[in-house]
Amino acid sequence: MRAREPGDHGANSSTFSSLSAWRRRFLASAVHRGWRWVQEAGAVTAEHPGRLSFRRLGSGTRLAFPQGTVFGEAWIELGDHCIIGEQVTLTAGMMPGLDLGADPILTLGDGVVLGRGSHVIADTRVTIGSDTYCGPYVYITSTNHSYDDPRQPVGKQWPRMEPVTIGPGCWLGTGAVVLPGARLGRNVVVAAGAVVRGEVPDHSVVAGAPARVVRSWDPVRGWEPPLRTPAPVPIPEGVTPAQLLALGELEPDTH
Repeated sequence: MRAREPGDHGANSSTFSSLSAWRRRFLASAVHRGWRWVQEAGAVTAEHPGRLSFRRLGSGTRLAFPQGTVFGEAWIELGDHCIIGEQVTLTAGMMPGLDLGADPILTLGDGVVLGRGSHVIADTRVTIGSDTYCGPYVYITSTNHSYDDPRQPVGKQWPRMEPVTIGPGCWLGTGAVVLPGARLGRNVVVAAGAVVRGEVPDHSVVAGAPARVVRSWDPVRGWEPPLRTPAPVPIPEGVTPAQLLALGELEPDTH
């Protein structure tokens, strides 16, 4: 029997380590490819609605997989080209299986974006205007718990419901909360973490809990207080999305 040469153990260890690293890379690559396939197959679109039967599911609209809680679809209307992120909850009614009447309960206009983990709870009418963008974990609800009776647990008391309206072109930052009865105008900005109730005028910026107007736009005086950031450079006319995509793929010149 050949005596073990010095360094044999180290060489074997190195070989096993290389094989183990190769297996991990292979498995990781396979898992990522499989997950991408699952995400694509599980996405909900007008062409592939799966088990969800919305009152309207617009052209180009996509609900990413995995979806959050979704029920009352027969009273939910989603406009064209909406983007619904992963784990987004969309509900109409207090629970599944209710007859909510002839009219829609939850309506999203065209081009609405709901970020990952957002919730839209519509026990009564909730309307989100076209081209409104919501960051992740935004919470919009038409229902709130009541606590009138101090002898009863809050969760067992009948909730209060008020319609919610969010105008077109709004931006709701991460973690924003919109409470029952809120009425947001056009192009309203809601700061991250703000808690909105009541009426918010067009072209306002609100922040805080409860939210208050911290900036507004006047057609004569402009923004008050004035903006502290430079105006963004507009995209030149005639530039196509394909050209912008190609521009973004260009590697910077390091020479």
